[in-house]
Amino acid sequence: MKTAIVTGGGSGIGAAVADRLRADGYHVATLDLRPGEADFAFAADVTDPAQIAAAHTAIRDKLGPVTVLVNAAGLDGFKRFANLGFEEWRKVIDVNLNGVYHCVQAVLPDMIDAGWGRIVNISSSSAHSGQPFMAHYVAAKSAVNGLTKALALELGPSGITVNAVPPGFIDTPMLRSAEEKRLLGGTIEDHIQRTPVRRVGRPEDIAAMCSFLASEEAGYVTGQIIGVNGGRNT
Repeated sequence: MKTAIVTGGGSGIGAAVADRLRADGYHVATLDLRPGEADFAFAADVTDPAQIAAAHTAIRDKLGPVTVLVNAAGLDGFKRFANLGFEEWRKVIDVNLNGVYHCVQAVLPDMIDAGWGRIVNISSSSAHSGQPFMAHYVAAKSAVNGLTKALALELGPSGITVNAVPPGFIDTPMLRSAEEKRLLGGTIEDHIQRTPVRRVGRPEDIAAMCSFLASEEAGYVTGQIIGVNGGRNT
């Protein structure tokens, strides 16, 4: 049985991905600042390589080598660029981009040893369309897409695929918080009417794509940015 790590697995998209991979038969461990109550849920900050290394060692000891990684930990931010301080910029970059770096570095030796691996990075549809007042977030997620393509080329010969899933308008606590703060440019219902499939996305929609990309059947799919957004970005 393969072992998977899902970052940001305490809630939202990460929790849905973890649940789906468990249903698919994987050993699943989650990393989150607020890890939740699932088995093998570890408190860890993805911006701290020492915490990631310690969690990976504990997971490996309990569940075996890690050959599936889903990077779903994320941090949003809303600020007019002219007022965006460098510390705010760096914090969002650190979680969304550097966190991916630290987690891939931690698990990569297991994947190389196995000659098989699956890395799925949750980016954002804002990397396609842009988003006002979220320059730091869009920059970080765009970089994740670029990192995905570079790693796919580098790691493919080792049997490791690397893909990104940029969600679009998914019903998560992060989205609901943004709506409450009136940061969406309208209500969720307003956005539903501008979405071709006429509904908000569910975390399970993203989890279904991650399930495929983590599977044996996806072995010829790598370096791809696969949008799951109801047709909002094509």
